[in-house]
Amino acid sequence: MKKNINALVLAAIIGLLIVAVGLGFLFGPANPVPWILIGVLIAIVFIYRWVSSKDRVEWKDFYTVGVDVLDDDHKRLIELINRFKTAYKYHTGEEFELEALNELVDYTKYHFEREEKMMEAAGYPDLEAHKAIHRSMISKVGEFQKEYQQTGHEALDGVASFLSEWLIDHINGTDKKYGPFMKKQTPA
Repeated sequence: MKKNINALVLAAIIGLLIVAVGLGFLFGPANPVPWILIGVLIAIVFIYRWVSSKDRVEWKDFYTVGVDVLDDDHKRLIELINRFKTAYKYHTGEEFELEALNELVDYTKYHFEREEKMMEAAGYPDLEAHKAIHRSMISKVGEFQKEYQQTGHEALDGVASFLSEWLIDHINGTDKKYGPFMKKQTPA
């Protein structure tokens, strides 16, 4: 609810500034007030973009695990997390929120399955521990999905943050461990 109020207040401020610019030009184009207000409007747009971009997860080369297929999966997961965050943040409606969440969950399961098969084929020694981490994550997300079905939009508060933090921590922690091993097992 607070996010809706913030958006409404921002829209009201922008509307008032636009009206003030129009009224300022009634005193002539040489009047500095409307030009200053136009500058303020432009600044609001850039500040808003900067603030809202902080919510996005961006791929960094540091995240690479050294296995191209899995790095591509991780990039896709980041895209899906950002899509889900947008659906939640902007209250795009239950259908789009649920679609974004389900697509993220489905792709996560697909990725985990592919990653585990590749690790098994390479003879990765910590495979079972890695699988347990994956199962725990899928179970937690399943809880979020059930809660969403019961209580709706508000159940997703914190889910997007949890998912993005979990993914980045998982890539930089657990997944980085298999990268060198997998590279050694793959013939050049």
